[in-house]
Amino acid sequence: MSLQNNIMSIHISAKKGEIAKVVLQPGDPLRAQYIAENYLENAKLVSKTRGIFYYTGLYKGKEITVGASGMGFPSIGIYSFELFTEYEVDTIIRIGTCGAYTTDLKLFDILNIENAASESTYAKYAWEIENDILPHQGNVFGTINETAQELSLATKAINVHSSDIFYRKDPNVPAIATKYNCPAVEMEAFGLFANAQHLGKNAATILTVTDIIPTHEKISADEREKALKPMMELALESAIKSL
Repeated sequence: MSLQNNIMSIHISAKKGEIAKVVLQPGDPLRAQYIAENYLENAKLVSKTRGIFYYTGLYKGKEITVGASGMGFPSIGIYSFELFTEYEVDTIIRIGTCGAYTTDLKLFDILNIENAASESTYAKYAWEIENDILPHQGNVFGTINETAQELSLATKAINVHSSDIFYRKDPNVPAIATKYNCPAVEMEAFGLFANAQHLGKNAATILTVTDIIPTHEKISADEREKALKPMMELALESAIKSL
């Protein structure tokens, strides 16, 4: 086999056919590993390039891939683009954590992201998309809402601020979050939605609130595994409905 046929993409070393049509995409490679080892049957590690793990296995008899995005638009921009194009993935569900700008949200809340607003130039310079707020793509957002009801999980459909910046000088809520009524902040949804919009693919983001910024409340390291399980299970159940 030639090198060209053996390598599908620059950053993911899985071979053709080793990535499912639906991918769950946490930021953290170890969270991808946790999901694969605890929820998937016959999970196979199909890529570990740069320490970014991708596993493919069966969930309730249907093939699912779970693999990390890394942090920020540059990282999820690369991985989601290569999944959509090189591996012909149809749907990516980002599963991650976020900080709340307001005490209207509580620790452990599960958020289904309706729109992502950002000051980032990612969409503009990558795809000539001028909007600074982008919606989820396709029908998976609705599938997540329906599945949450079936699982008796309380979820909130909100807008989120997708930021390039984790640390900043000004402690106030950024103007764009106020403008678009974004009660929480994370770092990837806008980039994922931009790629999916450009390519005509399906994309959603489910987040768990792990920090309340104004009160400095946060989920402890020991609580995180338990806290994230409902989000993981919601994503998996929604994923198999998307196949």
